[in-house]
Amino acid sequence: MHVQRVVLNSRPGKNGAPVPENFRLEETTLAPDLKDGEALVRTLYLSVDPYMRCRLNEDTGADYLTPWQLSECVDGGGVGLVESSRCSTCTEGDVVTSFNWPWQTHAVMKGTGLQKVDPQLVDGHLSYFLGAVGITGLTALLGVREKGHVIKGANQTMVVSGAAGACGSIAGQIGRLDGCVRVVGICGTDEKCRALVEDLGFSAAINYGQEDVPTKLKECCPDGVDVYFDNVGGVTSDTVIAQMNKGGHVILCGQISQYNKDVPYPPPLSEETQETLQRKSITRERFMVLNYMSKADAALCELSQCVKSGQVKVLETVVNGIEHMGDAFCSMMKGGNIGKQIIKILQ
Repeated sequence: MHVQRVVLNSRPGKNGAPVPENFRLEETTLAPDLKDGEALVRTLYLSVDPYMRCRLNEDTGADYLTPWQLSECVDGGGVGLVESSRCSTCTEGDVVTSFNWPWQTHAVMKGTGLQKVDPQLVDGHLSYFLGAVGITGLTALLGVREKGHVIKGANQTMVVSGAAGACGSIAGQIGRLDGCVRVVGICGTDEKCRALVEDLGFSAAINYGQEDVPTKLKECCPDGVDVYFDNVGGVTSDTVIAQMNKGGHVILCGQISQYNKDVPYPPPLSEETQETLQRKSITRERFMVLNYMSKADAALCELSQCVKSGQVKVLETVVNGIEHMGDAFCSMMKGGNIGKQIIKILQ
């Protein structure tokens, strides 16, 4: 069987932004015969996510992430259909997902690395298994629940940076559903601001590219900030933390503003910000969703119900064709997506 696949062509420089030329499309053939425990899958959707920037480096800086290898097939979140199987856990016609799905149009995978999913959980929107009803949704929901300390009736204000991204767009909605009276999103374009307020029910949105963030934040959060869901780091986070209330909580989810730099994760804070955190007894704990997988099944059920009932709206940016993986990845790293960046694989 002839398949197309994406391999790692080159790595960006130490402090370099990724470029589409870091990836290369190849034609290859798959052996038709399966070994025991294997399944042949047809790829339907692939995901590109900020954490993948770390996998482009020789050293990912994180013990739970392996680097992509030069001239080898790239992998990440994927969902697809079992076409034939010699494993006990899945049969022909099953919809399956994996964190380590090869960027190929078809692939032979070990059944142990595949998770069978029920299309009814997402009303047939199978790409949602990579986002709102997958690891992204889990990160948003469990991040808010485990580290946000949102209390109904406590008149809390939440701020989300990277608010129009896959995770931020859901985190803000969860904050609102869990009882925050104000949810303010920070993002990079007017179009994203409109989507947050009009489509997702955020109280307000700030365009950091056009507006003075400290001034606008004061206007939008007159009672200060109690919970900060941080996807971005850097200057944006210093600004938000400066306006946080005593006993507030920072959910440290990601630091995309720092990912193209050669710095440790999480990157060091300025002295001024460290002093603010101490003086105001603000907790700032790194949130790693992989440490909370015992709660995943219940959380995915809840996310599914929220999405199906319309309480949580899902935004996606979909690109067609495996040949656009590199473009889609680089666009996502520059904020070109609204919601989850998905690549639909055309067969």
